[in-house]
Amino acid sequence: MAFNIDEIMDRLPHRYPFLLVDRVLELTEGESIKALKNVSINEPHFNGHFPGHPIMPGVLIVEAMAQVGGVLALSANDDDKEYLMYFTGIDGVKFRKPVRPGDQIIFEINVLRKRGAMYKFKGEAFVDGSLVCSATLMASVFPKDEV
Repeated sequence: MAFNIDEIMDRLPHRYPFLLVDRVLELTEGESIKALKNVSINEPHFNGHFPGHPIMPGVLIVEAMAQVGGVLALSANDDDKEYLMYFTGIDGVKFRKPVRPGDQIIFEINVLRKRGAMYKFKGEAFVDGSLVCSATLMASVFPKDEV
């Protein structure tokens, strides 16, 4: 299963400049997801991070990873458009290489554990096949009308 940007926006509440996922390439419901983000010099954070040597802030790479995990978690619900995912924790983040404008980040997220509405994911981000970031992410899914 794959999603284009319209289908991603149907599922996630994020919008410009904070929607950080461009396409879902593969999704195995309840198990794993592979998605991409095209990194553009036109993104607002590059004005200050860093002038003359733009690199994508690590916190935004992790946020993008969490958004991809959100698409995965929400896909497990019958009506995924009626739920929200809240990022609840992060462990073991490692940044290995800088991400620069013109790069394309491929995110691979796998469910490590699901207990009720709680998820634990293993997330990895790659540019040109090289690992640039890894983390363990935790999140919870709630119906929109309960939040």
